[in-house]
Amino acid sequence: MAKKKAQAREYVWLQCSECGDLNYRTSINVKGGITEELKQGMMKYSPRLRKHTLHKIKRK
Repeated sequence: MAKKKAQAREYVWLQCSECGDLNYRTSINVKGGITEELKQGMMKYSPRLRKHTLHKIKRK
């Protein structure tokens, strides 16, 4: 059985910019650099506020 090559991926949290909750955990490819879209943030659903808000990357 062949071994798989380790990928250059890292787990990061997406933090809500309005309430500060860490709502989502995702993996990103850091080998090629982080895209501008991820650096600026993305619109995701915040269960506490019950609406879509801007979520930015937070590394633990």
